Amino acid sequence: MQNTLTRNEINNKKSFLQSETNLCIFIEARLKQIFSDELNSHYSIFRKVKPSAIHKMALFLSGAITRSCSIGIAGETASGKSTIAYDIIDTIQKFANEYSIQDAITRINTDDYYYDRSEMVKQAGSFAEFAKHYDLDVPEALELELMKKHIKTLLYGEAVYLPEYDMSGTARRTDNVKLAKPSKIIISEGLFTLTEKVADAFDFKIFVDVSTQSQKERFYKRAVERGLGDSADEVYRNASDKAKTHIHPTAMKADIILSGEADRAAYRRFISKILALIEEIHYNK
Repeated sequence: MQNTLTRNEINNKKSFLQSETNLCIFIEARLKQIFSDELNSHYSIFRKVKPSAIHKMALFLSGAITRSCSIGIAGETASGKSTIAYDIIDTIQKFANEYSIQDAITRINTDDYYYDRSEMVKQAGSFAEFAKHYDLDVPEALELELMKKHIKTLLYGEAVYLPEYDMSGTARRTDNVKLAKPSKIIISEGLFTLTEKVADAFDFKIFVDVSTQSQKERFYKRAVERGLGDSADEVYRNASDKAKTHIHPTAMKADIILSGEADRAAYRRFISKILALIEEIHYNK
């Protein structure tokens, strides 16, 4: 009797694994078509997609990987990475609301991990003067180890309190102010999101590529908003120079390279296609 029961259990397990494998194969085939269609479109949002990223996505969507997944988005200043992240979050959250999915996505802002330098700003007399003598465009300006710890905590299923950095010109960081709950997706974006100290916290690494002209136009618009004044030129030159050392090389780690100049609606349409596949698999009866 014991031997018969054991054989039944083995057969049931084999049947389950076979079904799971078939589902993963089906999802991966559909994902390949979705990505291929976009890559071959005239104004594709993609510059590059590694096949391994599509396979890993299929593992998550099929349930073969059951834990939360983490997404890291990096790129130069004014590349469009924050806008892309917001569009991804908003599109997924609307889908989650429609199907009453709790804790669908959590955003972690890399910029919130800049070290507090508010006293230095006060001593300099203004953020513009502070920015002339303090380099914000190197990974060492941020506590990336803490960011990695917070991401890992969320992936382990535990809530964490995140810091908040004031980008208005005070250089003040307040710790333990924003409650982040474990969710199905953890997403983060920033200049140094794919640098060495934090990159391996992400399942999917995305780099946003942008032309120098578009990036420069966006930067100077933001410089006015942040009150950089006559230091804007120097800040831009320094950011561009440091990007060659600290940001451009991280594109080699990326699973996906996005165009930072694609139409925002195109990003939303693509995410909606992935969500439609999820809807078909998990919610349509």
